[in-house]
Amino acid sequence: MISFSTLARLPFILICGLIFASCGTEQEATDKVEESVSSTNETIAQLDGMVATMEQVYSSDDFKIDRFGPAKWLSAKNGYTLVDPSETVEEGLDVVLYNQLTNERTVLISAEQLTPEGSEKPLEIDDYIWSDDNTKILIFTNTERVWRQNTRGDYWVLKLETGELKQTGLSMPESTQMFAKFSPDGTRIAYVSENNIYVENLATTKITALTSNGSKNLINGTFDWAYEEELNLQDGFRWSPDGNKIAYWQLDTSGVKNFILINNTDDNSNYPTLIEYSYPKVGEQMSASRVGIIHATGGETTWVALPGDPRLHYLGRMGWANNSDELILQQLNRSQNTNNVFLAKVDTGEAAIILVDQDDAWVDLVNDLKWLDEGQAFSWVSDKSGWRNVYRVSRDGKEMINLTPGGFDILNIVNIDDKENFLYFIASPDDSQRRYLFRTSLIDGSGLKRLTPKDQLGDHSYQMSQDSKFAIHTFSNRNTPTRISLVSLPDHKQVRLFADNSKVKDNYDKLKKGKTEFFSITNEEGVTMEGFARYPSNFDPSKKYPVLFYVYGEPAGQTARDNWGGTRDLWHTLIAEKGYIIMTMDNRGQPSPKGREWRKAIHKKLGDLNTHDQMMSTKALLKERTYLDPVRVGVWGWSGGGTSTLNLMFRYGDVYNMGVAVAPVPDLRLYDGIYQERYSGTLPENAAAYETNNSITYAEQLKGNLLLIHGTGDDNVHYQGTERLINKLVEFNKPFDLMSYPNRTHGIREGEGTSLHLFNHMTRYIESNLKPGAQDKAIS
Repeated sequence: MISFSTLARLPFILICGLIFASCGTEQEATDKVEESVSSTNETIAQLDGMVATMEQVYSSDDFKIDRFGPAKWLSAKNGYTLVDPSETVEEGLDVVLYNQLTNERTVLISAEQLTPEGSEKPLEIDDYIWSDDNTKILIFTNTERVWRQNTRGDYWVLKLETGELKQTGLSMPESTQMFAKFSPDGTRIAYVSENNIYVENLATTKITALTSNGSKNLINGTFDWAYEEELNLQDGFRWSPDGNKIAYWQLDTSGVKNFILINNTDDNSNYPTLIEYSYPKVGEQMSASRVGIIHATGGETTWVALPGDPRLHYLGRMGWANNSDELILQQLNRSQNTNNVFLAKVDTGEAAIILVDQDDAWVDLVNDLKWLDEGQAFSWVSDKSGWRNVYRVSRDGKEMINLTPGGFDILNIVNIDDKENFLYFIASPDDSQRRYLFRTSLIDGSGLKRLTPKDQLGDHSYQMSQDSKFAIHTFSNRNTPTRISLVSLPDHKQVRLFADNSKVKDNYDKLKKGKTEFFSITNEEGVTMEGFARYPSNFDPSKKYPVLFYVYGEPAGQTARDNWGGTRDLWHTLIAEKGYIIMTMDNRGQPSPKGREWRKAIHKKLGDLNTHDQMMSTKALLKERTYLDPVRVGVWGWSGGGTSTLNLMFRYGDVYNMGVAVAPVPDLRLYDGIYQERYSGTLPENAAAYETNNSITYAEQLKGNLLLIHGTGDDNVHYQGTERLINKLVEFNKPFDLMSYPNRTHGIREGEGTSLHLFNHMTRYIESNLKPGAQDKAIS
């Protein structure tokens, strides 16, 4: 996951069809399927009235979503910048300014300027960072992957006035610099290399090492696998506003047990390659974290003195407290049900609690803390009222004003405009399956207004300019591929269309497909779940059809949202045309904006409550809709959804006849501790609950047909869990099917043809084990 500190520097618009292949906070597992499998230029025949093929979905550009950006607002220049192909240099890139009103195009930095002396090729641009005064730019290039993303590489500085281009960190090993950023005055940069922090003077190129003790187990200025994956932290240091100091995280991973992945396929050697990294599982020792402050010229570090065992707490957020004398920190206890907010003095490290956020289940870290009233107040987000509200909190924490009162959840803050005193946020008070932009007063929460037009039913997100007058607006729904445009605010008028994906829309409209339906179902226990259904084009309600449920079920995502479903939904369309009804529902515990009780009911019941909800609502649907065949019910899911699939197959074999579980977690104790303990509790205190909630506990009860799929190189959800489940099924003489993909990670997308093979294999299995097509009701 991208850290929020990184997002501040990388305001990317990410547009792709999501497969919720997520366990924990990871929702990227198959987000890149469209990109990774759409590399061929094969010409596809006219689709009008035809059922699309797997090759058309996974091996052509017919349904590939056009992207826009990344765009970066540049307030000093009255517009936004893009990286565009150069018109003068082959394979070169320019940084171009677009005027938000006139669309006037100005090349700020040309490919010629980004061509190092003596080189024939300009730099590739993986990212770029402006200095505060916009006179210099850092180019991030030659990047390599660290955990989830390419955060390690080389940096070059270009001075716009002189055109001077210089590489930074020349004494550093190649492609080892991370998170470089300008000092506030633009005269220096700081970066991490091999777990140490450095400051480089741009005029003299002198490099000062602020830390020198970085090692495999001692990490300065960045994070380990678990902190990045589950706390969204990558960039681990902050310049002070006056540029004289740097505050940074230090993690000590010594004592954290390592996990080893075995790569049997990517080396010419006859022997495997071992990949070893620290991975703290449930109940195991965690990394110790602390925050220190050091002068930008070097010296001794002053450590913030926080109470408690650092291995039993998480320092989830840290930043300067609107001055250069204090830090504000968020400290979660290991159970993650208490967030202590500290103000710390940087000269002594002394820290005092100013705010405590607690919940019987868990609390979320606050990513939208912004200082207001010249540091006299700050923004805060909490579930304390029973709804996720935004608060205005005094600096000492004694006064809190609810800026979003009422019975609805805030999904995320888009912008806090403290000049015009407006708060902009995404919410959907009356419809949990959709997302809209609202605005309210930053002073007292008055004047709540929806800005998204009421006729644009679906899913909306916004990348807003600093003055809140414009936004890059992204919109989609289940039948409308992603549209990206520039809109003015607050009138929400379209100023410019960036991408409408008309080709994808035309191809989609030509497909032979049935109706879609958003629905809600109330089961016998009074729980109402929202869902989405897709029918075959020849649907006849007088007959019975097999139903295939797509399930996720965990707190990291919804499946029944009204957004473009990408390759997942296109595959569902293909399956439906074979004679199936496809359904998905959001159970309690999934992040539907329906209040705290809905979202946190799953605490210590993950694996039990969510699958019970799914089963009860499935039964209610079978009773209510007589065209659903009760003897042909299947389920599939990925990651957390794979885990839900196992629970449904093992616990409720009288309801579900067939299941496909992709990259599941059969034993929750094998997953990473930060995620799993947040929702399932710590060990050994909750050992009995883990036993109750683990799907592997019920493996002996398997009745139907089960296909397990897993990548052996999955660094997130380890193949280890599937192997343990295999042993258990073998022990009980339970037949099942297995497809392992050598050295593939959690998204099972690496390697030519992998995605096409995977979904073809799933399709064949479903057709073979869940008989397709309509049948007369008397037959069933």
